[in-house]
Amino acid sequence: MRRTYKLYVGGAFPRSESGRSYPVTSSAGVHLANAALASRKDVRDAVVAARKAFPGWSGRTAYNRGQILYRIAEMMEGRRAQFAEEVAAAEGVGAGRAQAIVSAAVDRWVYYAGWADKFGQVLGGANPVSGPYFNLSEPDPTGVVGVFAPPGSPLLGLVSVLAPVITAGNTAVLVASERAPLPAVTLAEALATSDLPAGVANILTGRLAELAPPLAGHADVNALDLTGAGGLAAELEALAATTLKRVLRPGQDDWADPDPGLSRIRPFVETKTVWHPIGR
Repeated sequence: MRRTYKLYVGGAFPRSESGRSYPVTSSAGVHLANAALASRKDVRDAVVAARKAFPGWSGRTAYNRGQILYRIAEMMEGRRAQFAEEVAAAEGVGAGRAQAIVSAAVDRWVYYAGWADKFGQVLGGANPVSGPYFNLSEPDPTGVVGVFAPPGSPLLGLVSVLAPVITAGNTAVLVASERAPLPAVTLAEALATSDLPAGVANILTGRLAELAPPLAGHADVNALDLTGAGGLAAELEALAATTLKRVLRPGQDDWADPDPGLSRIRPFVETKTVWHPIGR
Protein backbone atom coordinates (compact mmCIF):
# COMPACT_ATOMS: atom_id res chain seq x y z
CA MET A 1 0.00 0.00 0.00
CA ARG A 2 1.37 3.40 -0.99
CA ARG A 3 2.07 5.87 1.79
CA THR A 4 -0.19 8.86 2.40
CA TYR A 5 1.87 11.89 3.37
CA LYS A 6 0.70 14.63 5.71
CA LEU A 7 1.06 18.40 5.94
CA TYR A 8 3.75 20.22 7.93
CA VAL A 9 2.24 22.91 10.18
CA GLY A 10 3.63 24.33 13.41
CA GLY A 11 6.40 21.75 13.60
CA ALA A 12 3.92 18.83 13.46
CA PHE A 13 2.56 16.59 10.71
CA PRO A 14 -1.23 16.85 10.82
CA ARG A 15 -3.64 15.33 8.36
CA SER A 16 -5.59 17.77 6.28
CA GLU A 17 -8.57 19.19 8.16
CA SER A 18 -10.72 17.92 5.28
CA GLY A 19 -9.39 14.38 5.55
CA ARG A 20 -8.78 14.38 1.79
CA SER A 21 -5.76 13.19 -0.18
CA TYR A 22 -4.79 12.94 -3.83
CA PRO A 23 -2.58 10.59 -5.87
CA VAL A 24 0.95 11.67 -6.79
CA THR A 25 2.47 10.22 -9.94
CA SER A 26 5.91 10.34 -11.52
CA SER A 27 6.61 12.25 -14.74
CA ALA A 28 5.94 8.95 -16.52
CA GLY A 29 2.53 8.52 -14.87
CA VAL A 30 3.53 5.87 -12.31
CA HIS A 31 1.69 6.14 -9.00
CA LEU A 32 4.18 7.03 -6.23
CA ALA A 33 2.16 7.93 -3.13
CA ASN A 34 -0.77 9.95 -1.86
CA ALA A 35 -0.42 13.51 -0.54
CA ALA A 36 -2.68 15.44 1.80
CA LEU A 37 -5.16 17.71 0.04
CA ALA A 38 -5.03 20.81 2.20
CA SER A 39 -8.08 23.05 2.69
CA ARG A 40 -8.74 26.70 3.47
CA LYS A 41 -8.79 25.78 7.16
CA ASP A 42 -5.29 24.32 6.84
CA VAL A 43 -4.14 27.60 5.28
CA ARG A 44 -5.51 29.52 8.26
CA ASP A 45 -3.88 27.10 10.72
CA ALA A 46 -0.53 27.49 8.94
CA VAL A 47 -0.75 31.29 9.08
CA VAL A 48 -1.53 31.13 12.82
CA ALA A 49 1.54 28.91 13.35
CA ALA A 50 3.74 31.22 11.28
CA ARG A 51 2.55 34.31 13.16
CA LYS A 52 3.16 32.64 16.52
CA ALA A 53 6.71 31.72 15.50
CA PHE A 54 7.60 35.13 14.05
CA PRO A 55 8.62 37.02 17.23
CA GLY A 56 11.01 34.31 18.35
CA TRP A 57 12.56 33.72 14.93
CA SER A 58 12.96 37.39 14.02
CA GLY A 59 14.36 38.06 17.48
CA ARG A 60 17.21 35.58 17.13
CA THR A 61 20.63 36.83 16.15
CA ALA A 62 21.47 36.70 12.47
CA TYR A 63 24.42 34.46 13.29
CA ASN A 64 22.14 31.95 15.03
CA ARG A 65 19.73 31.89 12.08
CA GLY A 66 22.69 31.17 9.81
CA GLN A 67 23.80 28.26 11.99
CA ILE A 68 20.32 26.77 11.82
CA LEU A 69 20.30 27.03 8.03
CA TYR A 70 23.63 25.19 7.97
CA ARG A 71 22.00 22.49 10.06
CA ILE A 72 19.16 22.17 7.55
CA ALA A 73 21.74 21.60 4.83
CA GLU A 74 23.29 18.82 6.91
CA MET A 75 19.91 17.16 7.42
CA MET A 76 19.23 17.28 3.69
CA GLU A 77 22.61 15.74 2.99
CA GLY A 78 21.69 12.86 5.28
CA ARG A 79 18.60 12.17 3.12
CA ARG A 80 20.41 12.58 -0.19
CA ALA A 81 19.38 9.19 -1.62
CA GLN A 82 15.70 9.78 -0.89
CA PHE A 83 15.75 13.29 -2.35
CA ALA A 84 17.54 12.07 -5.48
CA GLU A 85 14.99 9.31 -6.01
CA GLU A 86 12.08 11.72 -5.65
CA VAL A 87 13.65 14.34 -7.94
CA ALA A 88 14.35 11.72 -10.60
CA ALA A 89 10.72 10.54 -10.50
CA ALA A 90 9.26 14.06 -10.43
CA GLU A 91 11.40 15.64 -13.15
CA GLY A 92 12.05 12.57 -15.30
CA VAL A 93 15.83 12.95 -15.15
CA GLY A 94 18.59 10.40 -14.74
CA ALA A 95 20.30 9.49 -11.50
CA GLY A 96 23.33 11.69 -12.16
CA ARG A 97 21.25 14.76 -12.93
CA ALA A 98 19.06 14.12 -9.87
CA GLN A 99 22.14 13.95 -7.65
CA ALA A 100 23.37 17.25 -9.10
CA ILE A 101 20.02 18.90 -8.31
CA VAL A 102 20.13 17.65 -4.72
CA SER A 103 23.68 18.97 -4.36
CA ALA A 104 22.58 22.36 -5.65
CA ALA A 105 19.67 22.42 -3.19
CA VAL A 106 21.98 21.60 -0.26
CA ASP A 107 24.42 24.27 -1.44
CA ARG A 108 21.56 26.79 -1.63
CA TRP A 109 20.93 26.43 2.11
CA VAL A 110 24.65 26.91 2.78
CA TYR A 111 24.67 29.96 0.49
CA TYR A 112 21.88 31.71 2.37
CA ALA A 113 23.30 30.61 5.72
CA GLY A 114 26.37 32.59 4.77
CA TRP A 115 24.26 35.65 3.94
CA ALA A 116 22.28 35.54 7.20
CA ASP A 117 24.64 37.79 9.17
CA LYS A 118 25.85 39.85 6.21
CA PHE A 119 22.86 41.14 4.25
CA GLY A 120 22.15 43.69 6.98
CA GLN A 121 25.45 45.40 6.25
CA VAL A 122 24.69 45.49 2.53
CA LEU A 123 21.08 46.67 2.76
CA GLY A 124 21.59 48.99 5.75
CA GLY A 125 24.20 51.38 7.05
CA ALA A 126 24.93 54.80 8.51
CA ASN A 127 23.41 57.82 6.75
CA PRO A 128 25.26 61.17 6.60
CA VAL A 129 23.16 63.84 8.33
CA SER A 130 23.82 67.34 9.61
CA GLY A 131 23.21 67.46 13.34
CA PRO A 132 24.26 66.09 16.73
CA TYR A 133 22.97 62.57 16.13
CA PHE A 134 23.58 59.34 14.28
CA ASN A 135 21.17 58.18 11.59
CA LEU A 136 21.21 54.43 10.96
CA SER A 137 19.16 52.27 8.59
CA GLU A 138 18.76 48.53 8.97
CA PRO A 139 16.61 45.88 7.30
CA ASP A 140 13.88 44.27 9.39
CA PRO A 141 11.88 41.16 8.41
CA THR A 142 8.47 41.86 6.92
CA GLY A 143 6.57 39.16 8.85
CA VAL A 144 4.61 36.16 7.55
CA VAL A 145 5.29 35.42 3.88
CA GLY A 146 3.14 33.25 1.62
CA VAL A 147 5.30 31.36 -0.87
CA PHE A 148 4.23 29.45 -3.97
CA ALA A 149 6.88 26.95 -5.00
CA PRO A 150 7.78 26.68 -8.71
CA PRO A 151 6.02 23.61 -10.13
CA GLY A 152 8.80 22.75 -12.57
CA SER A 153 11.55 22.58 -9.94
CA PRO A 154 10.02 20.85 -6.91
CA LEU A 155 13.24 20.70 -4.87
CA LEU A 156 15.88 23.21 -6.02
CA GLY A 157 13.27 25.82 -6.93
CA LEU A 158 11.42 25.22 -3.66
CA VAL A 159 14.59 25.69 -1.58
CA SER A 160 15.51 28.75 -3.65
CA VAL A 161 12.26 30.53 -2.72
CA LEU A 162 11.94 29.31 0.88
CA ALA A 163 15.50 29.76 2.15
CA PRO A 164 15.84 33.53 1.52
CA VAL A 165 12.49 34.25 3.17
CA ILE A 166 13.48 32.65 6.47
CA THR A 167 17.09 33.85 6.19
CA ALA A 168 15.74 37.39 6.50
CA GLY A 169 13.93 36.51 9.75
CA ASN A 170 10.48 36.01 8.25
CA THR A 171 8.27 32.98 8.77
CA ALA A 172 6.67 31.22 5.81
CA VAL A 173 3.60 29.36 4.62
CA LEU A 174 4.65 27.49 1.50
CA VAL A 175 2.37 25.81 -1.03
CA ALA A 176 4.33 22.98 -2.62
CA SER A 177 4.27 21.95 -6.27
CA GLU A 178 0.83 20.46 -6.88
CA ARG A 179 2.09 17.91 -9.38
CA ALA A 180 5.27 16.91 -7.54
CA PRO A 181 4.92 17.50 -3.78
CA LEU A 182 7.06 14.63 -2.48
CA PRO A 183 10.40 16.53 -2.38
CA ALA A 184 8.63 19.22 -0.34
CA VAL A 185 7.28 16.63 2.12
CA THR A 186 10.72 15.09 2.53
CA LEU A 187 12.16 18.57 3.06
CA ALA A 188 9.56 19.07 5.79
CA GLU A 189 10.84 15.93 7.51
CA ALA A 190 14.39 17.32 7.31
CA LEU A 191 13.23 20.65 8.77
CA ALA A 192 11.46 18.86 11.61
CA THR A 193 14.69 17.10 12.63
CA SER A 194 16.83 20.23 12.33
CA ASP A 195 17.01 23.07 14.82
CA LEU A 196 14.46 25.20 12.95
CA PRO A 197 11.80 26.31 15.47
CA ALA A 198 8.27 25.03 14.96
CA GLY A 199 6.15 27.28 12.78
CA VAL A 200 8.98 29.08 10.98
CA ALA A 201 8.35 27.08 7.81
CA ASN A 202 4.93 25.50 7.17
CA ILE A 203 4.40 23.35 4.07
CA LEU A 204 1.03 22.62 2.49
CA THR A 205 0.28 20.21 -0.34
CA GLY A 206 -2.82 20.28 -2.49
CA ARG A 207 -4.54 22.21 -5.26
CA LEU A 208 -2.98 25.58 -6.02
CA ALA A 209 -6.32 27.01 -7.14
CA GLU A 210 -7.87 26.09 -3.79
CA LEU A 211 -5.06 27.21 -1.47
CA ALA A 212 -3.70 30.31 -3.19
CA PRO A 213 -6.67 32.73 -2.87
CA PRO A 214 -7.20 32.33 0.90
CA LEU A 215 -3.46 32.68 1.47
CA ALA A 216 -3.18 35.77 -0.73
CA GLY A 217 -6.21 37.40 0.89
CA HIS A 218 -5.36 36.55 4.50
CA ALA A 219 -5.03 39.73 6.53
CA ASP A 220 -2.28 38.30 8.74
CA VAL A 221 0.03 37.52 5.79
CA ASN A 222 2.42 40.39 5.13
CA ALA A 223 3.97 39.44 1.80
CA LEU A 224 3.70 37.01 -1.11
CA ASP A 225 6.19 35.33 -3.40
CA LEU A 226 4.16 34.52 -6.52
CA THR A 227 6.93 32.58 -8.29
CA GLY A 228 4.87 29.39 -8.60
CA ALA A 229 1.45 31.04 -8.95
CA GLY A 230 1.28 30.56 -12.72
CA GLY A 231 -1.90 31.87 -14.32
CA LEU A 232 -3.29 32.87 -10.92
CA ALA A 233 -0.63 35.54 -10.34
CA ALA A 234 -2.72 38.54 -11.42
CA GLU A 235 -5.72 37.43 -9.33
CA LEU A 236 -3.52 36.84 -6.29
CA GLU A 237 -1.81 40.21 -6.67
CA ALA A 238 -5.21 41.89 -6.67
CA LEU A 239 -6.18 40.01 -3.50
CA ALA A 240 -2.88 41.01 -1.90
CA ALA A 241 -3.61 44.67 -2.63
CA THR A 242 -6.69 44.58 -0.39
CA THR A 243 -4.41 44.20 2.65
CA LEU A 244 -1.39 46.12 1.28
CA LYS A 245 0.91 43.10 1.07
CA ARG A 246 4.37 43.23 -0.41
CA VAL A 247 4.41 41.13 -3.61
CA LEU A 248 7.27 39.54 -5.53
CA ARG A 249 6.00 38.89 -9.04
CA PRO A 250 6.97 35.81 -11.08
CA GLY A 251 10.14 36.24 -13.13
CA GLN A 252 12.49 34.36 -15.40
CA ASP A 253 14.42 32.55 -12.69
CA ASP A 254 17.48 30.41 -13.27
CA TRP A 255 17.43 27.99 -10.35
CA ALA A 256 20.85 26.65 -11.35
CA ASP A 257 22.47 30.06 -10.80
CA PRO A 258 24.90 29.48 -7.89
CA ASP A 259 24.93 33.17 -6.92
CA PRO A 260 21.39 34.67 -6.77
CA GLY A 261 22.60 37.50 -4.53
CA LEU A 262 20.03 39.40 -2.49
CA SER A 263 17.30 39.37 -5.13
CA ARG A 264 15.06 37.19 -2.95
CA ILE A 265 15.97 38.65 0.42
CA ARG A 266 15.51 42.33 -0.46
CA PRO A 267 11.74 42.09 -1.28
CA PHE A 268 10.95 40.65 2.15
CA VAL A 269 12.67 43.14 4.43
CA GLU A 270 11.65 46.66 5.41
CA THR A 271 14.08 49.45 6.20
CA LYS A 272 13.99 50.78 9.74
CA THR A 273 15.69 54.12 10.37
CA VAL A 274 16.97 54.99 13.85
CA TRP A 275 17.99 58.44 15.05
CA HIS A 276 20.33 58.44 18.04
CA PRO A 277 21.75 61.52 19.74
CA ILE A 278 25.50 61.87 20.03
CA GLY A 279 26.64 62.00 23.64
CA ARG A 280 28.84 64.88 24.78
